[in-house]
Amino acid sequence: MKRENVTHLLATDLDGTLVGEKELTSLLFDYYKERPYNVQLVYVTGRHYASTMELIKEEELPMPSILISDVGTEMYDLNDPELHERWKKTLEEKWNPAEISRIVQSCSGLTPQSIPSVHRLSYFAESDEAVEEVKRKLSGSSVPYKLIFSSGRDVDILPPNAGKGEALSFLLREKGWEKANVLVAGDSGNDRDMITLGYPAVVVGNCQKELKQLPDHPMIFRAQKHCAGGIHEAWEHFFEKTPVKNSI
Repeated sequence: MKRENVTHLLATDLDGTLVGEKELTSLLFDYYKERPYNVQLVYVTGRHYASTMELIKEEELPMPSILISDVGTEMYDLNDPELHERWKKTLEEKWNPAEISRIVQSCSGLTPQSIPSVHRLSYFAESDEAVEEVKRKLSGSSVPYKLIFSSGRDVDILPPNAGKGEALSFLLREKGWEKANVLVAGDSGNDRDMITLGYPAVVVGNCQKELKQLPDHPMIFRAQKHCAGGIHEAWEHFFEKTPVKNSI
């Protein structure tokens, strides 16, 4: 497989991170156009594929090099269609959605979301207690899983090796981009595992409480500005003033 020589890469969530304040999003991309290097774009979102494509069109966003959708369970590269199949194969090994669904049905306070993904079970939670109940019951079973609770209501149950962080790590290895200047950006709990990968990362100023509770770390920049304005702040902090190497 041919590997591109990528020097700078933005791996960003969409809603509430890259998208949310249109003027700041435009300013960020204008800023990137002025750089002496190209910035490779990777969108890492909780939206499913069709919903993401609609958002890209509505917000007039540039198309990314790679799209990681469905909370890190789907991966698309128009120049490498097999990438999706390689990632899918890794997720199939320990995924038992029928057993997980059976366990969740015995819990109260969870309403299924209609999500067109075979590697993701999603629910709306009525309370924190409902989330704790399903965690207890899943942990007491032998079924492998990863549960992500975000934005105070969204529960995603995934294969144990899925999630935004696992997907991004897989992508960087597959493409040979581990040594690029990578900035990771997010605003909610489903971004946590990629924010804490060890690459330079930004928690945008409008982040949800679950990211405000992250321990301080030199690789995690807490932006003052919201959405794409926070990405802009972090980019200058890491790559324009004091360039750093990632710690993984």
